[in-house]
Amino acid sequence: MATEQKNIQEENEIDLVEIICKLWAKRVFILKVTAIAACIGIVVALFSAKQYTAECLIAPHFNKGGSSSNLGGLAAMAGFNLGGNDGNDELSPLLYPKILASVPFQKELMQTPIRFEEYKEPIRLIDFYTKEEYQKFSLMGTLMKYTIGLPGVIIGAIRGEQTVAKGPKNQDSLIHTLTKEESKLMKVLKGMVSIKLDDKQKHIGLTAVMSEPLAAAQLALKAQILLQKYVTAFKIEKVQSELDFIEERYAESKKRFEIKQEEFAKFQDANYATSSAIALVTKDRLSHEVNVASGVYEELVKQREQAKIKVKENTPIFTIIEPVTVPNERSKPQRGLICVSFTFLGGILGVGLVLALPFLAQISGHKRLSKWLPETSQE
Repeated sequence: MATEQKNIQEENEIDLVEIICKLWAKRVFILKVTAIAACIGIVVALFSAKQYTAECLIAPHFNKGGSSSNLGGLAAMAGFNLGGNDGNDELSPLLYPKILASVPFQKELMQTPIRFEEYKEPIRLIDFYTKEEYQKFSLMGTLMKYTIGLPGVIIGAIRGEQTVAKGPKNQDSLIHTLTKEESKLMKVLKGMVSIKLDDKQKHIGLTAVMSEPLAAAQLALKAQILLQKYVTAFKIEKVQSELDFIEERYAESKKRFEIKQEEFAKFQDANYATSSAIALVTKDRLSHEVNVASGVYEELVKQREQAKIKVKENTPIFTIIEPVTVPNERSKPQRGLICVSFTFLGGILGVGLVLALPFLAQISGHKRLSKWLPETSQE
């Protein structure tokens, strides 16, 4: 048993030595492949588009029991009864990326005017990425389009221009449609604006990537403002709808109360010296109507103030830990890393070819491979 293990170990050592000898014999070929890969890496590093990343850190805070009880005490002193905290439904930060990727958010972000160095006036984001007058020539983009992306170009040419379905006129505002340009830009924005949740630190990181530092900072700031706006809208949606309903009833009751007051005052002016039974009955009826309208109006005044307190109470507060700043250094391309990566991959590719080509030559019997690797033909 020990003899067999020893033989296996010797065979493994012989195979390893043989592989090292093969690699050493073909070291010039490996160096050539590595050099070619390094040159490709240099070209990629030099011609890759510059990208700048602007970011901010946000810590959202939601009012809970303590704040509710304090506001409830103040309201009770004023004669209002807040009752239970029905509107304090927690909005999970896990939904923030979904909000960021939603169609209304993206469509509003597309309309952001961005100031670029080459242009005097700010340009809307959707115009900058869809109109030909703002498109710049990119060597790497062109190479990627007509190499890796060539099948997509061919398929798109075969299919032709696709029309975007449009909804009927006067359609409900809850139905959203996207134009071809908007749909295209949405895919671009997914890679430009991103959000990262940190459960341990309890904060949110919002980043924006663009070709210019100032433009990246403007986009990050707009995304921050929109995120706060949408989160606040979702958080207070229930209590805000209650406030809107009460506001409508309040306006109606106020108008009705004022009308009843005016009717009662006119009746009194017209019948101040009259003591007939009909006049007294009419006066009592109008007085009763004024009192009822006054009671409803006063109750709605209390409910209105109560609803306003609830909206204020449930409005989230966002603490900006790290505000948006204009980046001084580019985030991409990392030219040194690109060159090292291509060189490393070139070395691996050269070693792989040296080890794989003899096997392929032996299986296929290809003459060119045999001439290229003489040791294969000798075998």
